[in-house]
Amino acid sequence: MAAGAEQAIPDGAALIAGYRALPGVPDEMVDATGAIRPVWRPFLAALSRMNRAQIDKRFARADQYLRDAGVYYRVYGDATSKDRDWPLSHIPVLIDGAEWRALETGLIQRAELLEAILSDLYGPARLVAEGFLPPGLVAASPEYLRPLVGIKPAGGHHLHFVSFEVGRGPDGGWWVLGDRTQAPSGAGFALENRVATARAFSDIYGEMHVHRLAGFFRAFRDALQHLGELGEGRVAILTPGPLNETYFEHAYIARYLGFVLLQGDDLTVVDGQAMVRTVAGLRPISVLWRRMDAAFADPLELNQDSRIGTPGLVDALRAGRLAMVNALGSGLIETRAFLAFLPALSRRLLGEPLILSSIATWWCGGETERKHVTDHLDRMMIGPALSTRLPFDDTQATVLGASLRASARAAATAWIGKEAGRLVGQEAVTLSTTPAWVNGQLVPRPLSLRVFAARTPQGWTILPGGFARIGRSEDPTAITMQRGGTAADVWVVSDAPVEQTSLLPDVGLGFTRATPVSLPSRAADNLFWLGRYIERAEGLLRILRAYHGRLAETDDPDMPLLAHIRVYLDDLGIDADEPIPQSLVRNVDGAIRSAAQIRDRFSVDGWLALTDLGKVVGQFRARVTEGDDATRAVTVLLRKIAGFAGLVHENMYRFTGWRFLAIGRGIERGLHMSRLLAHLTGPKAPDGALDMMLEIGDSVMTHRRRYSVSTNDLTVLDLLALDALNPRSILYQLDEIRRETALLPLDKSGPPPSGLMREVMRIENGLAIRTPEALTSRRLTRLARDLERLADHFARTYMG
Repeated sequence: MAAGAEQAIPDGAALIAGYRALPGVPDEMVDATGAIRPVWRPFLAALSRMNRAQIDKRFARADQYLRDAGVYYRVYGDATSKDRDWPLSHIPVLIDGAEWRALETGLIQRAELLEAILSDLYGPARLVAEGFLPPGLVAASPEYLRPLVGIKPAGGHHLHFVSFEVGRGPDGGWWVLGDRTQAPSGAGFALENRVATARAFSDIYGEMHVHRLAGFFRAFRDALQHLGELGEGRVAILTPGPLNETYFEHAYIARYLGFVLLQGDDLTVVDGQAMVRTVAGLRPISVLWRRMDAAFADPLELNQDSRIGTPGLVDALRAGRLAMVNALGSGLIETRAFLAFLPALSRRLLGEPLILSSIATWWCGGETERKHVTDHLDRMMIGPALSTRLPFDDTQATVLGASLRASARAAATAWIGKEAGRLVGQEAVTLSTTPAWVNGQLVPRPLSLRVFAARTPQGWTILPGGFARIGRSEDPTAITMQRGGTAADVWVVSDAPVEQTSLLPDVGLGFTRATPVSLPSRAADNLFWLGRYIERAEGLLRILRAYHGRLAETDDPDMPLLAHIRVYLDDLGIDADEPIPQSLVRNVDGAIRSAAQIRDRFSVDGWLALTDLGKVVGQFRARVTEGDDATRAVTVLLRKIAGFAGLVHENMYRFTGWRFLAIGRGIERGLHMSRLLAHLTGPKAPDGALDMMLEIGDSVMTHRRRYSVSTNDLTVLDLLALDALNPRSILYQLDEIRRETALLPLDKSGPPPSGLMREVMRIENGLAIRTPEALTSRRLTRLARDLERLADHFARTYMG
């Protein structure tokens, strides 16, 4: 530990002694004179009572929570890594409650304005006809979806959930940097930022009057359920899938709000009604909270190259039988060029001036506007050389914008990109800074805020906080996480106690125990295969432990028993010369992929146990050697699989999802035992094969207690094939499969489940009537084929 690390920081003044706001740049913590703003004083006073080691420990606590919760994001264009740990900036951004209320007022007005604009553009289009918007701005935008023109959204509104990028400009006021109306992301990350930061500063957070976030989400959840009552009452979140960079948030929000998470192929449209493919047949859906870009939602009427959408969704919207949050086509007003027209549109549509300023923007569609931007660039010292190079051509899809700069003294620069098929000019902006903890001290870093608004029956409500994006340096072009920026919680602090809200109903209102919704077929398929992959991995590990344990004793891989088991592994495509074979890696990876598809149905503990298993398998494969080293490593992996299985068994709700997981695991264990018994029993099995079979079947002690004779083919077959009380036996698996299958829902529109049930009973009864003497290798091999066909029968019946 560095010298002086245990010395307490004497006071707040000492803590920020080296803190200096950037010249000419507003700062959130200190004013223009360098004095600490009142809203920050309690926080800094509490922080000043800690030493450096204590602060580091608190930050580590927050980071550990985020790792345990599996919070991640993806970096585009990074071929060497997939997921990155969530980059938390541990010092929250503090905003006074009175100032926040003023910001809320402006954002609510803005949300109403954006709704009014969309209603006109997809309706009567008066704004274009009256000259308030250029026709080219609307018509040339790829987000103007013509099939949606004239469709009135179910519930009457285009926008239900929006976010705003805001920053404090040089004048000290909040400016809107951009509107997010397509499929705003980040609300789930805001929740996780809050939990992590509250853990780091639990005592400080408890003492300060910080507005809670749960009330916002409770109000929006209730609003979506109310919207769903207009139809069948079912609400779901539509995600592009696990490869999306914000999939973690989609799954997190689905779990948090209790909504089902769907992908495009989970849905179909029948006679204008959106339906979910479930194991109980097609079930109608009333509300979809869309988390994918609109053009990909319906390949039939929108982007025909989409592989993540649902053909016919636009038809369901046209029929008025589906509410989309937000409406398809609402991404149109994310186009930055609209910022130039909002002040006039506010007076036209709302009859009042726009409260919040936007970053200064010009529409450069005409000669006058182009000259205005060129003159403005000259005044900003960009110079005529650059100005004359700008392609001011109406036929080109070009955006002219200024890069953000941390210092007002820095000359603005320009960048060119495609947007809206027209030219847009934007003024350079100097963002305010906020303290960030860097190398043991507070330093100023530029920030922008993402604030969320949700529509409720009582009107728009604003999330009291959102999250801040913090630059990694004084350069605000590095403010995004894709460029190394970080994210911080936002504390809206009141001068009086705030309401303690949660998602739970108010005490005394009673409750209704809802029946779990039907399981989507895709989720059933992934749970089924999760069970199979985990059981395959466990079965292989048990064989490997028995093999390497004996190899460690003899150091002769060619001894008859080891050669015999090598033949078995070779028939399965497994190389016994690999201490941790690639087949094991594939099975564990398959389990993780299946679980990733259903993250909304997975507990944090279960996910961590599974991903930890995958990491350790990869580590062992790189360094474990055969024999005793492999035996110890495999034992560790078996314990980890047992831990995962225990979490699932003890914590998973016993409904349809559990049944598919249990059936998948039962079928795979039955296959494993059938094949092994066929190979390790009978006259051709070498000496020691029966003892190895008992060891692999985890039944050595049970055999000693149940049989008074020495180990032989008949006792092993009786215990591992026919004993219905042995959880490792084949008959036990078939009994479990039959019980769980009998509880599965009926789908009257598909293949008759009674046929599936008859097949289960046929296989079970065919085994139950056998004696050990009748279980020849040929009959056991035939039983394995029956179990393989049974798995296919399940897939055709419920997941086809």
